[in-house]
Amino acid sequence: MNFTRRTLLAIAAATLTTGAFAQAWPAKAIRIVVPFPPGGGTDIIARETSQNVAAATGWTFVIDNKPGAGGNLGVDAVAKAPADGYTIVLGQTSNLAINPTLYSKLPYDPQKDLMPIVLLADAPLVMVTGANSPYKGLADAVNAAKAKPGVVNFASPGNGTVAHLTSELFQKAAAVKTQHVPYKGANQALTDVISGNVELYMSSVPTLLGHIKQGKLRALAVTSAKRVDDLPDVPTINESGYKGFNAVTWFGLLAPAGTPKDIVARLNAEFNKALQQPALRKKLGDEGADPVGGTPEQFATLIKDDIARWGKIVKESGAKVD
Repeated sequence: MNFTRRTLLAIAAATLTTGAFAQAWPAKAIRIVVPFPPGGGTDIIARETSQNVAAATGWTFVIDNKPGAGGNLGVDAVAKAPADGYTIVLGQTSNLAINPTLYSKLPYDPQKDLMPIVLLADAPLVMVTGANSPYKGLADAVNAAKAKPGVVNFASPGNGTVAHLTSELFQKAAAVKTQHVPYKGANQALTDVISGNVELYMSSVPTLLGHIKQGKLRALAVTSAKRVDDLPDVPTINESGYKGFNAVTWFGLLAPAGTPKDIVARLNAEFNKALQQPALRKKLGDEGADPVGGTPEQFATLIKDDIARWGKIVKESGAKVD
């Protein structure tokens, strides 16, 4: 038997083994690593979507919250996990598209070490000011920033977060410069914007919606291309004179690189089916998220494009985490 024939037989055997393994999968619970604490938007999306798939298929999912280092710890754990379809991660914009540029050393490569399964949802952010602020609309805030460059405060939940970089993106579109005030999370930032200590703030719709409806905050604009159902009277930045502006944070499932394609295809098909269910769509909508779906290839393209897009904004902002 010559080398070429041995090689071909080995490849054929491996293919048959992979196919048989994929057909027997899943023989046990599938672990979904959520790289953030329980109760947040990423965690809720993981639980709601996996529960729907479990009800339809009989599969068992276990949610494993592994927060730390801006989501990097959880993502890295999955990148280094066995590629057998039993460990996947719910990644999002920050740890897949922003952190590769934001962090000087990242323990994983989102494009090489992970295999996209499906984009589950995306969610807009909303720009707000305090209820007693003189800014009645987005134009007021822009005019103030133009009149006093670098003086108007613009807070965010943290340096290099989606909210921070989206505010940088908006400043570039509006040709204004504000003073960035980074906080370690949303709680203190919320307190200060409500009290008027900072003038502008941006965060996810679910985080701010209750305060807006209670009259503690005034919503100036949302960052998505279309208006948000829960805030129908709040215009988008796009329709406020900044054509083409669209910035959202997205959430999707990925597996370790090398996971059998048959398994990825089955996961993709079942989660796509779940995303068409009216009850699940409503639950995600109540969290300020829009169901998306699509192919693994489409998700891979989004990650590639957003690494370039957000990477440029990170560099221009000067944000860096060592």
